Amino acid sequence: MAGHDTEVAAYLKQHEAKPLLRFITCGSVDDGKSTLIGRLLHDTKRLFDDQLAALEKDSLRHGTQNGEIDFALLVDGLAAEREQGITIDVAYRYFSTDKRKFIVADCPGHEQYTRNMATGASTADLAVVLVDARKGLLTQTRRHSYIVSLLGIRHVVLAVNKMDLVDFDPAVFEAIVQAYSALAASLGIASVQAIPLSALKGDNLMAPSAAMPWYTGPTLLQALEDTALQSDDAARPLRFPVQWVNRPNQDFRGFAGTIAAGRVAPGDEVVVLPSGRRTRVQRIVTADGDLAQAVSGQAVTLTLAEEVDVSRGDLIAAADDPPQVADQFAAHVLWMDAQALLPGRPYWLKIGARTVTAQVTEIKHKVDVNTQAQLAAKSLDLNEVGYCNLSFDQAIAFESYADNRRLGGFILIDRQSNATVAAGTLDFALRRAANIHWQHLDVDRQARARIKGQRPRVLWFTGLSGAGKSTIANLVDKQLHSRGLHTFILDGDNVRHGLNRDLGFTDEDRVENIRRVAEVARLMADAGLIVLVSFISPFRAERRMARELFAPGEFVEVHVDTSLAEAERRDLKGLYAKARAGQIRNFTGIDSPYEPPENPELVLDTLRETPEALATQVVARLLAD
Repeated sequence: MAGHDTEVAAYLKQHEAKPLLRFITCGSVDDGKSTLIGRLLHDTKRLFDDQLAALEKDSLRHGTQNGEIDFALLVDGLAAEREQGITIDVAYRYFSTDKRKFIVADCPGHEQYTRNMATGASTADLAVVLVDARKGLLTQTRRHSYIVSLLGIRHVVLAVNKMDLVDFDPAVFEAIVQAYSALAASLGIASVQAIPLSALKGDNLMAPSAAMPWYTGPTLLQALEDTALQSDDAARPLRFPVQWVNRPNQDFRGFAGTIAAGRVAPGDEVVVLPSGRRTRVQRIVTADGDLAQAVSGQAVTLTLAEEVDVSRGDLIAAADDPPQVADQFAAHVLWMDAQALLPGRPYWLKIGARTVTAQVTEIKHKVDVNTQAQLAAKSLDLNEVGYCNLSFDQAIAFESYADNRRLGGFILIDRQSNATVAAGTLDFALRRAANIHWQHLDVDRQARARIKGQRPRVLWFTGLSGAGKSTIANLVDKQLHSRGLHTFILDGDNVRHGLNRDLGFTDEDRVENIRRVAEVARLMADAGLIVLVSFISPFRAERRMARELFAPGEFVEVHVDTSLAEAERRDLKGLYAKARAGQIRNFTGIDSPYEPPENPELVLDTLRETPEALATQVVARLLAD
């Protein structure tokens, strides 16, 4: 019995030590990705008896092989996938051989699910790009190969499938290989192994095909087993992102995470970024005891020789070769949300364990991922890729995605819905954060407010065109002025004659319009003024962005509440009539949305009260605080 236990332990240890390869299968619809993976799972004997029985039963019900086993059903687990015969979501499967362990992601081929494919590719080491031998390279082949290149996958297996349907013709195979080699070279994919196969029949999948004696290269499984994933991460300078501050008691304070690059040993001098504090590593702590050294890929806890400030999301790096610290970047962004990306709108950006507020300040161009052509763009729609400038509200330590996936890959999160709306890769810093600092001013905002005898405020009037925002703001201004208070009005129409004269009325320009006005309002508040901002400001996200520029209590959101019907009835400028006639595009309330405030400080009902009475309410609220 003891001998048996020893054999089991040895077997488990052997398999635990096997290297792991993560790979994806991608290509156009119906290229045979799911069939290929299902066949691999079946032929490597990684299916239980009940799975085989279920497969046979499902093949009769959903299969497309005339009663024979339909291997694609092993992967296409969603009912919608089986009904349509396509892959919709990313399906992950595990199998192993004597040489290696594998995690494979079957990625959807349809253009509609490009974002799903990118999700699967983000953690992969290798991509199996399938091409139907009858069709050659298609648009989706080019699209997926571009994303494979963008997400840093360095190894590609070109699987020319369904060779049985072209009579195993070597000329067909060679033509596809030449076409793909040219594409790979243009995308910077250096390693491509081309294999002719028939996933359905098993030709060149596990064993060489007797039907293709002209092919002398490896089978697909051999290629997967033998691909050398040479990583130089361990030879790079130390990069240790802090995932958790471990403080079980007052006598221990450690910093847990996985080493992203390099190696570390007790006594090594390190720097904590972005703060720049230097210290030395004291211990490397694990559940199995302290280590004399740890290398890239190991999860450890570091303790430091000094009590320096280190938080989740900080980076512990080699002191003699630290990464850059910056707050503005050039980056590729893959947009994954049905609502378009709008430059200037704030999003949460998560990179590793750090979360910051970020804005896309400019879309340099978007990329036609089918042709890789660079196209002018002011926004990005679902599944589009853009090359953008990003601005963060705080500096981070980073490396380009090409050098380190963990320090250069990020996601964008919508701040209202908490939905992930984009994935991206940092390319390079547009400026070093250390180059620009807040200039100290001896006469600060408090001094400027004291000499005026008032507290700086921003009254933000929002509502539909014609609601009465400007009228009420003007009356409030007159009442405050008569009391000797120092004010200024920023009115939407007036600002568009100067500061914002270059902006139109698209959603993108509306976002930038509000961003600029909010920054000007902050400068005026710093001067000690009471600022009255009268703008439609239709989007909650931008009003929230404006609020966050000010200290609690300084920003007062005033919803001038008027129904669309009433605003159209007033229509003093004739704008609604022109919008209804199609003469004005992107008009709020007609063909552009207005998002009413959810929790404003004041709601002014213009149907029940006169403008004068409403202005008095605003002044009373302002003076009461």
